[in-house]
Amino acid sequence: MRKSSVRATLALLAATVVFAAPARAETTPDAVVKHYAAMAQAKYEDSLATAKSLDAAIDALIAAPSAETLGAAKAAWIAARVPYQQSEVYRFGNPIVDDWEGKVNAWPLDEGLIDYVDASYGTESDQNTLYVANVIANPAIKINGQDVDASKITPELLSETLHEAGEIEANVATGYHAIEFLLWGQDLNGTGPGAGARPYTDFDTTNCTGGNCDRRAAYLKAASELLVSDLEEMVAAWQPEGEATKAVTEDPKAGISAILTGMGSLSYGELAGERMKLGVLLHDPEEEHDCFSDNTHASHLNDAVGIQSAYIGEYVRADGSKMTGPSLSELVAAKDAALDTEMKAKLTKTLDAMNAMANRAETVEAYDQMIGEGNAEGNATVQAAIDGLIDQTKTIERVIASLDLGTIELEGSDSLDNPEAVFQ
Repeated sequence: MRKSSVRATLALLAATVVFAAPARAETTPDAVVKHYAAMAQAKYEDSLATAKSLDAAIDALIAAPSAETLGAAKAAWIAARVPYQQSEVYRFGNPIVDDWEGKVNAWPLDEGLIDYVDASYGTESDQNTLYVANVIANPAIKINGQDVDASKITPELLSETLHEAGEIEANVATGYHAIEFLLWGQDLNGTGPGAGARPYTDFDTTNCTGGNCDRRAAYLKAASELLVSDLEEMVAAWQPEGEATKAVTEDPKAGISAILTGMGSLSYGELAGERMKLGVLLHDPEEEHDCFSDNTHASHLNDAVGIQSAYIGEYVRADGSKMTGPSLSELVAAKDAALDTEMKAKLTKTLDAMNAMANRAETVEAYDQMIGEGNAEGNATVQAAIDGLIDQTKTIERVIASLDLGTIELEGSDSLDNPEAVFQ
């Protein structure tokens, strides 16, 4: 899959070194989880605000398709990824977030469900009967043998009928990556240079390329409206009286466990394993996260920023202001100052490796080129970030033990735990 010429400098700015606040007197678990919830609210508010900016840019593209309006929509998409990726650390420790997340950030997707694809994509899949359904071109489709009226493309059609249709996870019809595909198109360059190169005329009903420009615009707008409404749902959940905030603050010990579950599971199984190591093992551009836009390096970097943020209790908001408050770091330092120092040092080391990877993506080659077969230097750059994530997870486990939190199950990954299974 894919790549992009639009670069994620915003992500690099967001990931500048964050310094831990001075220790506060009598930091309590209750204060820590309340601040953790407040940071969640801020991150989802910023995600919502940038999604609304993206929606406005999509309106402008549809109203007056041009290279400029398409470029502006792409830039708005990349900006919207920064706060959202920094929120992903809330996913694994909070079931409310994990149950919701698939609507907004599911990947990888079988893009032939949505729109036209290159002949090299193929015409069928043993696992997915909707592999090339191309809803944009077909106002009537079959799902599980049943006729479906897709003559009007609406948010409801996308979310209630198409998304994970047939209970197939690759049928991703909504969220950031569906929008990404519609803005960039397929990346047909493998591990060579280049990204998705959808022409703006794919949205121009007067000089239409790709066919069905009106329906393509309708799909893009419906997906954008859904993203905004889904993020509104999560902002509400993290209000002071919202269900997610209540779930994490009612029992402070459980809330601390949620913080560490999110940090450890994102560090190890999800980011180091499924999103990064798998691609290095297979040398497969299909395994990059932002696979149409070539923004993968920035999304991985911002995930790492989010992990550090959850520990030190700091978040740089989209407007540049900084939130600080009672932190897990302070709780750990009160019990074992050396362990806290170790945890912060490992988080910083991982971010250094992530920034090196992101800098390479900005100046040398894209992420999917880095993981290509025979690219020893690129592979090593990605592997250094993976190693940092694995190493910091070991210290996260020691933090869990130091706080007497009992057994916490962190996400694993065959890519790390049983790599031979990947090739079977």
